[in-house]
Parts: sequence; structure tokens; C-alpha cells
Amino acid sequence: MDHGAGFVHRDIAVLEQSRRSLLFQKWGRNLSHDEQREAQASYIKYGYNVYLSDRLPINRPLPDTRDPRCASKVYPEQLPSLSVVLIYLNEALSVLKRAIHSIIHRTPAHLLKEIILVDDHSTNEDLGESLDFYISTTQKQHPQLKILRVRHDRQMGLAQARISGWTAASADVVAILDTHIEVNVMWAEPMLAQIKEDRTVVTSPVFDRVNYDDLEVVWYEPNAQGFDWALWCLYEPFDPEWYKDQLKPGKSPSVMGILVADRAFLGEIGSLDAGMEVYGGENVELGIRVWTCGGSIKVVPCSKIAHIERSHKPYAPDLTKHMIRNALRVADIWMDEYKYHVNIAWNLPLKDHGIDFGDTSERKKLREKLGCKPFKWYVENVYPNLDHWINLLGYGGVQNLDSQLCLDQGPVPGHTPVAYTCHYYNPQYTFYRESGEFYIGQLTSHKYKENRCLADPGTGNVPGLYKCREALMKNMGIYWDFKQGGELRNRKTNRCLEIHHHTLVIQNCSGQRWRKKYVIRPF
Repeated sequence: MDHGAGFVHRDIAVLEQSRRSLLFQKWGRNLSHDEQREAQASYIKYGYNVYLSDRLPINRPLPDTRDPRCASKVYPEQLPSLSVVLIYLNEALSVLKRAIHSIIHRTPAHLLKEIILVDDHSTNEDLGESLDFYISTTQKQHPQLKILRVRHDRQMGLAQARISGWTAASADVVAILDTHIEVNVMWAEPMLAQIKEDRTVVTSPVFDRVNYDDLEVVWYEPNAQGFDWALWCLYEPFDPEWYKDQLKPGKSPSVMGILVADRAFLGEIGSLDAGMEVYGGENVELGIRVWTCGGSIKVVPCSKIAHIERSHKPYAPDLTKHMIRNALRVADIWMDEYKYHVNIAWNLPLKDHGIDFGDTSERKKLREKLGCKPFKWYVENVYPNLDHWINLLGYGGVQNLDSQLCLDQGPVPGHTPVAYTCHYYNPQYTFYRESGEFYIGQLTSHKYKENRCLADPGTGNVPGLYKCREALMKNMGIYWDFKQGGELRNRKTNRCLEIHHHTLVIQNCSGQRWRKKYVIRPF
């Protein structure tokens, strides 16, 4: 064998991997092949650039991304004491050190009572003795500060890790943070001042993004923290009133996992739900519970934390099954007549979906004991941007019973739906509304977004797929008469959607039949 040729092939493979990897899109092209290989391996493991993190100073400066007016704000000298909880699973040691250092050096010493490290059963060797040595050294430098460690003997998931941190805390206020963060200047005082004023408010800082590749800090403007019906988190604009004074805390429907709250109040309303598994939904559950059970949530614009945006999570390569399971649990406990919205969002049947979301009886008793408001109140008063799907009749794929093909949204971007072999994934999601609209593609969860309506243009035989208001402005027919197992007839043109020679067409009705996968109410 020609070993020289082997090394050449290896080097070419490394270079090719670098070209393909997201890590090297704008960073690291000047590294040697061996350095690229090392950086790529740690990136795959952690979801961010550990190779670079290990070479950055622990005390690196952060840009002050606050509104300049925040620097002149004055907060009371007497504020509640603070416990900071850092949750981690197999976090990079340099990232963990940088988080601890930033908290110690950017939090007033008289306010910071303790840092609690909650290890959800990490397996990294350097989170043992190496971390012990760093903590020991840090404690000698800051003898007034306690650094506590809580280690799970098995992996228990984010909700339980946060509960463990809250349980171990002893200060007036507990800040529950991810570990891949760096707090910015005066991050704590604005939130502590809010909680001193009202112990029932749960606060959140504004997150700046730290790029996973070059670890640069990217400024993010203040936004509310919301979710869609699948319970994925997203940013929302604040109420219009907030924009008149953009330094004041803004009301938020939910939190994105990082939160600062009165420790006793958090316990009074049930801490976090220990029945949530692995990852996902626990923050939405807390948001709904805080608002409906006597508290509120506010994002504090003058508090900034830089948060690494991972390219992938440490708990599992695909968190979908855990997200679904936890979302169904939240729906069962809290969402009353809206609970089936979660099934629709995940394209699950209303019954017999086969997913065990655990015993919810104790959390339902807690809800009753606390006298919490109904979910309808939450939708109408806290999260009016959340669009309800109360008048949907059916959802899921729709199959033409004569051709056995399914209606599909077709190429995106584009305005032409197609007939396609049934697979029942996102492009074939369809929704039939009581008012007659027939949506194709993912259904939007928010009122400020538009669904795409199946439309009869009125001329030609090619069906259209347009934002509903756009179709109406173009004088297209977007309302359909449809009976399960029957024809799909446009009310405006009296023509039908049919399939001929594997092609989707609109023409005079010939009696072709369609069947929707899931029915909410008979139609």
C-alpha cells in the first residue's frame, strides 16, 4: 500500500469535511488539517466551538449591548439576595468556567449569596477533578461566596435539574440559568428590583446570541417570549403600549427557560413540573401556570445575558418525541377545551395516539388548590396573538379515494398544489374550517401570520394556493363545500378539485371522492 497516498486521501477528506461543516462557514479556514479535525470533533460533541472557547480568556470582555440609558438607571441599595443555579449536561469546561467567572465579577458581591451547579449526570471527565480544582481555587479567592454542587445519579432532564437547583437554593431570589451563558454588566439589579416591587413577578433577561461558530456576541432587541401550539418557543413583539417606554419591563406570555423569581413564590405555585421528561415544554408550562395562578412574567430590557446558540442539543439527536410527549402533558393539565390544538399541531389523532405523558392528577389538584384561571382567560388576556382553531372540522392529509393520491402543497415558493403519493408529512397537512376555507401546509399559530388557502382562480383548470387575503383580493374562490368521503366543490365557481392522469385539476364535478385523515367534528 502507498502510505503517502493514504495520507493525501485523509487530508483531502478532512478538507472536504471542513467545507461541508457549518462550523467552518466563516471561521477556522486558516487552521491546519489536524486542528480542523480537533475542532470539528468537539463541535459535533457539544454543538458549539469548544476549540475556540478553550483558547479564549475566561474573563473575556462583553460588549455592553443595553440601551445606553440603562447605564444611568439607579436601583435600590437594599435588594433581595440571589442564588444562581447553573444547569448542565456534558458542558465544555471552559464554557462553564466563563459562566461562573462572569456571574461572580458582574454581580454585586453583597447580593450574590451562592452559585449552585446542577449536573444532570454528565460523563465528561473534565467535569470531575478539573472542575473541582477550579471551584476550590475560586472559593479561596471569594471566601464570602458559596459554590454548591448537585449531581444527579442518573439523567433526569431539564425540569428536574431546575427543581434540584431551586431546592438547594437558600437566597431570597433564585436565578435559573443555562450554563452556556455569560452575564453582562448590571444584569441582576434590574430583575431583583422588579421582584422586590412585586414578589409574584417572574422575570427574564434579554438574551443576546453568541454564535456557535466564532463565539461572537450578536445584539438582540428586547422581545416577549411566546410559543406556538406545538409548544416550540419563539419571540413575540410586546404590546404596542410598551414601545412608548422601551426601558420598562415588558409583559411576556412565557419564558424561554432562563428565569429569575422569588424563591418562595416559585415554591408556592409548584416550582416546575417534575413529570416533564428530558427536554421541552417545561418553560411553556411554567409560563401558563404563573399567569393563570396569580403571577406575571416580564422581560427586563436593561438586563442582558449572552447565550450560546447551539447547533444541536446535548440530550438527544432528535428531541421531537420528548417535545410531543411533554406538550400533550401540558395540554392535558392546563388547556381545557383548547387541549386538542396540540394534537393538531403535531398531526396526532385526538384519541388513541399511544403516547404516555404520565400521571397528571397531582398537577391538576395543584391547579384546583391554587384557584387558577381557565386557559381561555390566558388566551384572551395574556396571549391574544395566539390564534385559536376552535372552528376546525378536520385536519391531517386528505386522500383522493379514486386515485389514492394525496393533496400536496407542491413546490415552495410557489402557488400550485399538486397530487402526490400519500406520506402525510408537513407538505400534505390540510385543514378544513367550518367557514369553508381549506388550508394546505403548516397551520399558523398566530393571528399576525396568514395561512395559505386552496383557491379556484375561476379560469383555467389549475388550482391555486395563496395567502387567503391575497386570494380574496384577486377575486378567487376560497370557500369549499366538503363532506367526508365526498366531493370537494368550490362555492363560488361550483367546480370541483379532482385528479386526472395523476394531475390535480379544477373542473366540472365528476363525482370524485376525498377523505380527510382526522375528523374533529362530523362534516
